[in-house]
Amino acid sequence: MSMVVLMVIINYIDRGAISYASEPIIRDFHLNAVSWGAVLGYFGYGYLFGALIGGALADKMGPKWVWIVAGMAWSIFEIGTAYAGDIGVALFGGSALVGFAVFRILFGFSEGPTFSTINRTMANWAAPKERGFAAALGLLGTPVGALLTAPVAVGLLTLTDNWKLTFVLLGILGIIWIIIWSKIFTNKPEENPRVTKGELELIRSDKDLLKNEITLTESEQKTSHWYDFFKNPTLIADAIGYFAFQYVNFLLLTWTPKYLQDVFDFNLGSLWYLGMVPWIGACFTVVLGGKISDKLRQKTGSLRIARSGLAVVSLLLTAVCFILIPLVHSVEAALFLMALGNAFNFLPNSVYWAVVIDTEPARAGTYGGITHFITNIATIVAPTLTGVLVSDYGYGAMFTAAAIATFIGMIAMLFVKPGKRSAVSANEEAVL
Repeated sequence: MSMVVLMVIINYIDRGAISYASEPIIRDFHLNAVSWGAVLGYFGYGYLFGALIGGALADKMGPKWVWIVAGMAWSIFEIGTAYAGDIGVALFGGSALVGFAVFRILFGFSEGPTFSTINRTMANWAAPKERGFAAALGLLGTPVGALLTAPVAVGLLTLTDNWKLTFVLLGILGIIWIIIWSKIFTNKPEENPRVTKGELELIRSDKDLLKNEITLTESEQKTSHWYDFFKNPTLIADAIGYFAFQYVNFLLLTWTPKYLQDVFDFNLGSLWYLGMVPWIGACFTVVLGGKISDKLRQKTGSLRIARSGLAVVSLLLTAVCFILIPLVHSVEAALFLMALGNAFNFLPNSVYWAVVIDTEPARAGTYGGITHFITNIATIVAPTLTGVLVSDYGYGAMFTAAAIATFIGMIAMLFVKPGKRSAVSANEEAVL
């Protein structure tokens, strides 16, 4: 679990570092708010398909293989980002924007498998009664990585005084970590010499299962296909709810530094600690939400209350916080509402993945990949749309758009019924 958390921290620092290098990149290549929003949004085009393919490969090849290939690739393209603009100018008709598009898309594709591979990892390693908490632990690296991005990126930018060298150093550190990872991680607890017989029995136990829950072994014996995902309204609604989460998450990751610089006139030296503020509460609520979900499951005996009920309340509170941000005028109030809203946003983060595991653990990678594909349309929409909104209406519009997205996600989660398989799969099960 610790290995997964550390991997995600590295993943998030690598993807978020570019936001803190915005000023020198914009200056060097003469970009504006719209084109900068496009640079940030290119990541999502690759990320969509990386999530889709990575999830299927995690089911077929095993999570370890995917982690190693993806981690090595994104580290190499992180290094390549340092030269993306220059390559664009030299090879693509003098267009730095095209150069960034190529490298950001490839970088996004390489990072895409991360969370669908985590889901397959947790399906392999977590007992049914601990799925919410296990998913939350896997996702802990998201807010922690986002929080650490500020001091790490600002620190490297300040120490090197060279944004290109910052990307090179981050990529090299990623390659070193992948080598360490390959020596320690195993696909399943059965393959890990550190796992005792008693621990393995606990992980594979079918005790205390609820009516709709199945174990990994039972799921592997059932027939299902990738397209069965789209026959299940629960999985589709869950993906829409997760889209809302990702919209807020990626908006804060990509636009917070520039928002603080443009609206409140902070310099780069101040961002190392101000950039951390929106993520502080989320580091606690992401794990707390998994615990609350598992506790609700135990107390109520209802997966729907434990998963979708928690998400509905959390998304509503997130929307309220973000709709209030344009109404305040101090940096303290704005950061407080951003932090509070993001904390509520992360509270049900594990729920979206747990719903997939609850419904079809043997397809946790493939279905998690499809879920993440739909979800990560937000990694394109959030930064790109924000660039347009900021240019035309100012920064208040970006928070209003985030509130609207989370409200839509809240409505979608009302229709989520975890563990309920598609009608086709249920009929096949009855025949078997």
